[in-house]
Amino acid sequence: MGGGEAAAMPGWLRGRGGHPEAYCHRTMLDAVRYLVDNGTKWRAIPADFPPWDRVYAFFRRWRDHRLVKEFHDRLRRKVREQAGRDPEPSAGVIDSQSVKADAVVGADSRGFDGGKLINGRKRHAVVDTLGLLLGVMVTAADIGDRAAAQVLLAQVAAAHHRLALVWADGGYTGSLVEHCRAVLARPSSGAVTACAASSCCPSGGSSSGSSPT
Repeated sequence: MGGGEAAAMPGWLRGRGGHPEAYCHRTMLDAVRYLVDNGTKWRAIPADFPPWDRVYAFFRRWRDHRLVKEFHDRLRRKVREQAGRDPEPSAGVIDSQSVKADAVVGADSRGFDGGKLINGRKRHAVVDTLGLLLGVMVTAADIGDRAAAQVLLAQVAAAHHRLALVWADGGYTGSLVEHCRAVLARPSSGAVTACAASSCCPSGGSSSGSSPT
């Protein structure tokens, strides 16, 4: 959001009685963004922002009502429209990255990626052709790309019904393409969310068809 834009009023707050909120939503959002950007603790939020417990309560309320995701999705659709694209994508890209975990990360949520020689966690992400996030999942680093992709692609396909093809690198070869065609096929439109190494797999596995959006 730009400096002159105000955060939208959540629908569940409209029409509620009681005292008005004491702090501007933009100030609250800036405090949350500061925390995420700097990796600090809630209690260490600078005094320039509202009290940390008020900021946390604000974030928790939006998180519990899934408003963080809703606002993200609205912004992505708006950016796509401004770029002359359909609000919903028809193609995407999937990839993963292993990241070394800090010492405080528990052993039950980390693993060793033998290919990258990294002990930590792995983030799996699907983005559209503009690089805008469609879905993300974090696992232990020893979870294979294909196994994680089956879960993540199912979530993304359920949320984005125009998605018909996904690009991927060689780490996603093997049975994943057939799994996508068998499990994620949409009989009503013939669309399939699939992935193949460094190539494009639209419905039916052909490389022809309309350009992805």
